[in-house]
Amino acid sequence: MGENRTPVRASAGVPEEGNPRAFAVTNRGVLTIAVPMTLAYLSTPVLGIVDTTVIGRLGDAALLGGIAIGAVIFDLIFTTFNFLRSGTTGLTAQALGAGNETEMRATLYRAALSALVAGIAIVVLAGPILTVSLWFMRPSDAVSQATSVYFAIRVLGTPFGLLNYAILGWFLGLGRAFTGLALQGLLNLLNVALNITFVTGLGWGISGVAWGTVLGEAVTALVGAGLVWRATGGRIGLTFAQVFDAGRMAATLFVNRDIMIRSFALLFAFWLFTAASARSGDIVLGANAVLMNFFLLGGYFLDGFATAAEQFTGRAVGARYRPAFERAVRLTLVWGFALAGALSAVLLVFGGVFVDVMTTNAAVRETARVYLVWAALTPLVGVLAFQFDGVFIGATWSSDMRNMMLLSLAIYVVLSALAQPVLGNHGLWLAITGFLIARGGLLYWRYRRRLPRAFSETASGKPASGEPVSDTNVSDTSVSGERAAGPLGDA
Repeated sequence: MGENRTPVRASAGVPEEGNPRAFAVTNRGVLTIAVPMTLAYLSTPVLGIVDTTVIGRLGDAALLGGIAIGAVIFDLIFTTFNFLRSGTTGLTAQALGAGNETEMRATLYRAALSALVAGIAIVVLAGPILTVSLWFMRPSDAVSQATSVYFAIRVLGTPFGLLNYAILGWFLGLGRAFTGLALQGLLNLLNVALNITFVTGLGWGISGVAWGTVLGEAVTALVGAGLVWRATGGRIGLTFAQVFDAGRMAATLFVNRDIMIRSFALLFAFWLFTAASARSGDIVLGANAVLMNFFLLGGYFLDGFATAAEQFTGRAVGARYRPAFERAVRLTLVWGFALAGALSAVLLVFGGVFVDVMTTNAAVRETARVYLVWAALTPLVGVLAFQFDGVFIGATWSSDMRNMMLLSLAIYVVLSALAQPVLGNHGLWLAITGFLIARGGLLYWRYRRRLPRAFSETASGKPASGEPVSDTNVSDTSVSGERAAGPLGDA
């Protein structure tokens, strides 16, 4: 398990004597989680490109519209239940830090049960969900028909898709990013291969894309369940009381509720941005849509380091070991700023070329170049927001994360209302930049206030964030790769 019992300075990020749960946080350990997950997150847009391409080659604009609207509906559904991934990561990492094998498994069971119940409920309610969605978006009759065909099939995979969220979150909580990468890679490769086969090879049209996604999610869920079996050595049995412990269930519920509210607030902020862009005309809307891809690209890169922050800070809270917590925050921030700075520099220099690749409309290209600097800087100004999201999820300080997001949203609304009438689209980009800065700054402020109290509470045996913390001992381990996954063994 890579034991390290050398009595050196805890502030250097390596274990100190006298704490049986102390563990090292190293650059190698951070990169071992961040790099695979960055690759996994970056593979996700490829799937959307492939789906659009295989349907686009059929030459029917209504089918493309059906895929686009269907994707929006499922994005909303899966964003709603994103807590099955992020909440599971934080709670699992804390159980790992506390050395509580039972709670590690129970956390997965609670998340998996929630995923299956929610997925089945969505399948049962598919009709009303589709009706309301089409009423809200009001597409043409042809697009509505295509969306209905796609949705009716794709919704069958929802229980598997949500279960994949829970399994991925569990493995990330154990620090097994390569397992997470393998599962995400399998899902995306299956989707690409099956979609091409069903649409291009068998001529199933939009139904082929939907069935390819459903089968990809189902196979990945089965493989993930097999990896869980292997990771636990087949020791999967838990009592009803262990899984449905009232305190643990309440903690899970509160964390998941707060993450869901935070996710909706973020979606609402970007909906406001898009709506304001639309009011400025089709050219500005098109230019902003192109430029927002730069922001999303930065998010995909930085999410890998946010995931590393989730795992290490969660484990440190469970282990009641503040030096590891602080070093995890420091290292992920340093790597985040370095990567964001490099990405912003590339976008500033080559952003015009990327704009030309994404659109052939001359007016949109020219307009996008006017506002390019704003979009190019979003990765850099968003580092604190991305990284501290990971810190707060890992520590399960979810109520603070929720409150700071809502306050940041209010700041964004005020900024947009004041700046856009005066500065036009520059004012809109100023507001979204202010939103990112506010998120990061407020989370950092709460971090500085919360940290001393959290570890003074855990030192006295109280929960660090309102959730129970186990007193079970765990042997010294060094997190530097996949084998540092804790007492459940290697997947």
